Amino acid sequence: MRKKRVLLLSEGFGTGHTQAAYALSVGLRQLSPRIQTRVIELGTFLNPIIGPLILSAYRKTVSKQPKLVGRMYRSGYHKSLNRMTQFALHRLFYNQVADVVRQLKPDSIVCTHPVPNAVVSRLKRLGLDVPLYTLITDYDAHASWTNPEVNTYLVSTPAVRNKLIARGVPPTSIEVTGIPVHPNFWHPHDRAEILSQFKLKDMPTVLIMGGGWGLLYGEELVEYMAAYTDRVQLILCMGNNEKAKEKLLSDSRFQHKNVHVLGFTKEISKLMDVSDLLVTKPGGMTCTEGMSKGIPMLFYEPIPGQEEENAEYFVTHGFGELMKNSETIDRWFRLIQEPYAAYQHRDSLLALRNAEYHPAKCSEAVLALME
Repeated sequence: MRKKRVLLLSEGFGTGHTQAAYALSVGLRQLSPRIQTRVIELGTFLNPIIGPLILSAYRKTVSKQPKLVGRMYRSGYHKSLNRMTQFALHRLFYNQVADVVRQLKPDSIVCTHPVPNAVVSRLKRLGLDVPLYTLITDYDAHASWTNPEVNTYLVSTPAVRNKLIARGVPPTSIEVTGIPVHPNFWHPHDRAEILSQFKLKDMPTVLIMGGGWGLLYGEELVEYMAAYTDRVQLILCMGNNEKAKEKLLSDSRFQHKNVHVLGFTKEISKLMDVSDLLVTKPGGMTCTEGMSKGIPMLFYEPIPGQEEENAEYFVTHGFGELMKNSETIDRWFRLIQEPYAAYQHRDSLLALRNAEYHPAKCSEAVLALME
C-alpha cells in the first residue's frame, strides 16, 4: 500500500520556518508509519547560486538594519501578495515548482513561509488539485500569508485565528494547533545523562541562544552575565555562526570553566532540560520550544515586526520577560540560585503550558486532515 506523501515547503529567511517544517515532518512520521515526508527550502533548491546570495543579503539586513526589516513588515502588514507579485515570483525564481510537484506527487502540501505559499496558491488557481495547508510560524498573522486557495491554516493561538477571520478567512478553514516542535521536545530527557554528555555541572544554568545565525556577540547585557560565572553556568549556542563563536571563545570573559560555547547542535531540547533560564531573541520557533519545556525566557532586542508580536504574546501570558537592563538579569540570576523558587516557577510554567499548548497537536491535526 502506497504511503501518503507530504511535501513541506519553506524558505531560509530566518531558520524558524524550516525548523517548523522539519519538526512537523518528523512528528508526522513518528505518529504514523503510513506517512512519507519531504522538506524543501524552495528558493535555494531551485536556485542554488542566486538563492544563497539573497539569503545572505537578508541576513546582513537583519543584523545591521533591523528597523528597516520592521518597516518592511509593517508596510505590507495589511496587504496580501497580489496576483502580479505572485506571477513575478513564479517567473523569476519559482518557475520549476510545478515540475517538482509533478515529480514528487504529494497527497498534501504544507507551506511554512509566505512565499512558497503564494507560489503554490497560484498553481492551484491554474489547476493543481492538491490540498494546501499553511502553517503560520509566528504569533501574528501578516497578510502575506493569506490566499483564498489555502485549504486550512494551522495557527499558533486563538488571537492569530481571529486576525485571519478579520482578513476574511472563513473560520472553518482555521485550526489552532500551536507551532510544531520536534518530538525531542515532547518529553523530558534524563538529567544525569545530559550533564555527563555535555560535561556540565549540576548548578544553576542559563542557556543563551543567538538563533541559527548566531546573532549574539556584542550584546552588552549578555557580556554583563559573565560576571556571574562563579555562581551560574552559562551555555552559549551560536548556531552556524563560526565567526561569532570564535570571537566569543577568544574573549577572556567567556573563558571561565563554567562557560560553554557551542556551535550548531541538534540537541537544544536536552540543553533546555538542564537549564533554569533561556535568554533568546523571540523567534516563534525558539519561543515555542522554550514553552514546550516550561523554561522561563528573557527576550533581548526583538526585531520590529513579528519578533515584537512574539515577545508580546509570551510576556503577556507569563512565559517570559523583556531583558531591558542589568536589573532584569540580576533579579532572574538570583531567582535561579534559589532551588525551591526555581523549581516552583518551572512547575507553574509547565502547568500553564499544558493549558495553552500541546507539543504534538499540530502533527496530529495535519494527520487528521489527510485522513
